[in-house]
Amino acid sequence: MRTQEVLKDVVIKFAGDSGDGMQLTGSQFTNNTALLGIDLATFPDFPAEIRAPQGTLPGVSGYQLRFSSDPIFTPGDSCDLLVAMNAAALKSNLKSLKKGGKIIANTDGFDSKNLRLANYPDGVNPLEDNSLEGYELIPMDITRMTREALKDFTLGIKEKDRAKNMFVLGFLYWMYNRDMENTIKFLHEKFGKKDEILNSNLRALQAGYNFGDTTETFTTQYKVEKAKMQAGDYRSIMGNQALSYGLIAASQVSGLPIFLGSYPITPASDILHELSRHKNFGIRTFQAEDEIAGICAAIGASYGGQLGVTTTSGPGMALKAEAMGLAVMLEIPLLICNIQRGGPSTGLPTKTEQSDLLQAYYGRNGECPMPVISASTPSDCFAAVYEAVRISVMHMTPVIFLSDGYIANGAEPWRYPKKEDLQPIHVQFKTELGHGEEKLQPYLRDEKLVRPWAIPGTKGLEHRIGGIEKENITGNISYDPANHQLMVKLRQEKVDKIADHIPLQEIDNGPEEGKILVLGWGSTFGAIKSAVKVLVNEGHAVSHVHLRYLRPFPRNLGDILKKFDKVLIPEINNGQLIKIIRDQYFVDAVGYNKIMGIPITSTEMIEEIKELLRTLEN
Repeated sequence: MRTQEVLKDVVIKFAGDSGDGMQLTGSQFTNNTALLGIDLATFPDFPAEIRAPQGTLPGVSGYQLRFSSDPIFTPGDSCDLLVAMNAAALKSNLKSLKKGGKIIANTDGFDSKNLRLANYPDGVNPLEDNSLEGYELIPMDITRMTREALKDFTLGIKEKDRAKNMFVLGFLYWMYNRDMENTIKFLHEKFGKKDEILNSNLRALQAGYNFGDTTETFTTQYKVEKAKMQAGDYRSIMGNQALSYGLIAASQVSGLPIFLGSYPITPASDILHELSRHKNFGIRTFQAEDEIAGICAAIGASYGGQLGVTTTSGPGMALKAEAMGLAVMLEIPLLICNIQRGGPSTGLPTKTEQSDLLQAYYGRNGECPMPVISASTPSDCFAAVYEAVRISVMHMTPVIFLSDGYIANGAEPWRYPKKEDLQPIHVQFKTELGHGEEKLQPYLRDEKLVRPWAIPGTKGLEHRIGGIEKENITGNISYDPANHQLMVKLRQEKVDKIADHIPLQEIDNGPEEGKILVLGWGSTFGAIKSAVKVLVNEGHAVSHVHLRYLRPFPRNLGDILKKFDKVLIPEINNGQLIKIIRDQYFVDAVGYNKIMGIPITSTEMIEEIKELLRTLEN
């Protein structure tokens, strides 16, 4: 007899070899979940190698999905269900499974060869030696059942085995009482011109569903109800997608065409891929031969009156440094998007880190100030990058936008914004000489210390550009010591004045004053918010502030910091924001640092905050 159990919160981890299609399986289940209006958060985790050795621990690819009928802010600290396609997948991810959690194990992936590749001792098989006591083990020969379902197809064994992920997906659709229509539509769009591949995937998907529906082993299906979210139209969105759409929106509102000059680099490449699909919005994408060419082309586009954008990660930021200095000297709008990853050097290409904040602040020669803005979640990339463009255009300055691999590849529901909700982005080109001007004065500033934006070729507005120091007002080359100091001070003051044109900082959660303020930025948002929410409900005087504007800071940030006994700054680095906060506000903040290529969890945050509370009480 079939029964149905209603759950409030579920975390699933799909894990297998990098050729097993776990990212595709996870993303399809995610899209299916989003269509039902269930809140969700994801965390893809894949190897750095394009094709790591099959069956090995470095080759394991994972995709974690959390979905809930309540609002959630992280993809979960531990999972309820682990799908392990081979021995390496189980070994790599067992530590993240809750006690009592379910393991769906593909028994074909636990033969002697796979066990040896996963570094299990000879003769040891975790599916048979009782080492998984305390978990609910569901052994399934997914490989054999997939081949059996496709026995009528002329595909080779390797081609048939590629459909294993669809068998798993079909079974999970049955297990969680889902309709498969969105995946059927996806398969038709992806393989519509390859009949046998299309039909084999459809057959495997249906076979997985039928297996759950007909076998006597499984008697319970699960359901998670729709989440209570703000009314509106939603879709599931990843961070790099949201960033791309934010740039398109800024272009449409400002009337400035986008020019993206970029060199492919993980985890930023998807922005280039996404924007290249939207030429209908007047977007031009240029895949340059290297990082320097990418930013220099974007600088040329901005000088020519377009919205110049370049995208990269930490190693690319190092290469772009001199050109960023040129953009600061020219004082033109330019957006530099850094999707951070583990470093230094090539570091951890597919793992996340918040390690480039000090690089964004100081990583150029000379006194070279630039505004810095960061996103906190995948969907927040839309609003944050839109704001970065607004500031860049309004203040005639290059802006650094910070995201990271966790945000870029993670997904969550996103409510479509309405045009009337978007702030205007005013563009004012100088088209003629002003009253009393005999020739253009390119560094004659307004009350915001912003210089005019004169398009090359405009009659009567000829002026000089370049990286050598400019004379104040005239823009002529100047080696005068007093002028250089003046220009350095003016460029810094212009960036500082941006604080007068951004919102005051708000407390995200908790009282306006109390024992501990948890100050965060970037992708630590979900873990901090979840932890502080729990502790506030327990009656602790703990609050959470999350920064979008990292340079300059909101004007009231210092006042907020002084209202708490202690400031805790969690970061996925070795302590970078904390150095800046101590320097600017003389606050004896304490840090919590995790540098493992993976996010901070809410459980870790709760434990750290409670330990700090005990210290204050003693």
